[in-house]
Amino acid sequence: MTKHTGHGYKAEDYEFLSVDEVQTALGRSRASIYRYANTAIDSLNPPFDPKRLNPELRKHKEDPLMFHPSEVERFARDILGIKQITIAVQVSEHAANRQLLHQVLDELQEIRDLLKRDRGPASEYPAASESDM
Repeated sequence: MTKHTGHGYKAEDYEFLSVDEVQTALGRSRASIYRYANTAIDSLNPPFDPKRLNPELRKHKEDPLMFHPSEVERFARDILGIKQITIAVQVSEHAANRQLLHQVLDELQEIRDLLKRDRGPASEYPAASESDM
C-alpha cells in the first residue's frame, strides 16, 4: 500500500488496526502486543525502531495505539519470524463517505464560483423570501 498525494485514497483512508486486531492477527496476547509496541513514557511519538512494532502517530497520550497493516506485517515477518501472515486491508466506510462528501463539496464550490462569475457577487441579490420558495 502506498501513500498517494492528490486525488484518490491516501494512507489515512485505510483502517488502522487496534491492539485487539493486532493480537488476533499475530496470535499473541494483548500484553505481548503492548510489550512489542514502540512507546515511551517521555515521548508521545518515539522515533521509528525497526525492532519494535511502531504505532501510527498520535496527537494525545489518551489516543489509542493504532497500527498500519503493513507495519504489523513487517514486524511479524522480520522480528517474530512469522512466514505467512494475512491482514485484510479495506477502505473504511468513514473514509469512503468522507471522500464522497469532499467531491460533493468541491462540485458545489465550483457551481458557486461559476454563478459568481456569471452574475456577480451574491451580495448583489436580495435574500430569498418564503414566497420565492
